[in-house]
Amino acid sequence: MLSLAQRERALSPSSCIGGNYQPYVAAYGIQSEEAEQRTTRAGASWQTLHYGDAAAHTIELCLPPAQHCIGLLIFIHGGYWQELSARDSRFPALGCVEHKLAFAAINYTLAPHATITQIVAECERAVAYLQRHAPSFGFEADRIVIAGSSAGAHLAAMVCASARVDLLRGAVLVSGIYALEPLLGTSINNALKMDANEAYANSPQSLPRKRFPSTIIAWGEIETDEFKRQSAAFAGALVGDGALVECLEIPARNHFDVIMDLAECRTPLGAKALALFNESRT
Repeated sequence: MLSLAQRERALSPSSCIGGNYQPYVAAYGIQSEEAEQRTTRAGASWQTLHYGDAAAHTIELCLPPAQHCIGLLIFIHGGYWQELSARDSRFPALGCVEHKLAFAAINYTLAPHATITQIVAECERAVAYLQRHAPSFGFEADRIVIAGSSAGAHLAAMVCASARVDLLRGAVLVSGIYALEPLLGTSINNALKMDANEAYANSPQSLPRKRFPSTIIAWGEIETDEFKRQSAAFAGALVGDGALVECLEIPARNHFDVIMDLAECRTPLGAKALALFNESRT
């Protein structure tokens, strides 16, 4: 069992890159602006949807220029439930539009202004909203794939396990954390203020997983052992419950830049995410 100091380091993905992850955060925003400009020039349309009453209850939706698209990729951002936004998460849209896919980035209330339980509920509500309004946006409700990075992978996994949303076509979980109990006592939990019960109740590793779709679980080569361990353990649990799972370790990528491969369908991660739209639901 890891000591508190060991858990603090093991659960700090920036420890593998020298500690400064801000250049990657800046890149998310820059590439998101570029993706919006390029998709707009290609004829796509952007709109901000509201799935609830709070200021953070928004979705950035990009629709390809075709009258009918083949599906929707939903993306949930990371930041340990405390940083980033949907506006920083538009970069995968370019690859989506190139393949006639709609794209949606979900915004949610950040801690400490919301608990982890509330954040999960917001993401469930946002996905249910997109499923419910799929016909009006031109994509089929049964052709929705959800993706997430880091804390976003945790949230995407929680959505997949939820009975509050309809079964999804697939999931792409990148550099996620699937058991929250190790966060207790670390600085990461200062804003979240989770106790043991809440951490357990919001751990995908602890939940029934019979509703999971085909899932890709990926991580970067340059990650802490704990993030790799949790990814492998969750993949094993899904396989044990009968889900179709493929694991990918992406060479030369770290916790912060591995998700950029989702925007490029010629990368292994991007190509496998695209292939999920052609698979049958399980």
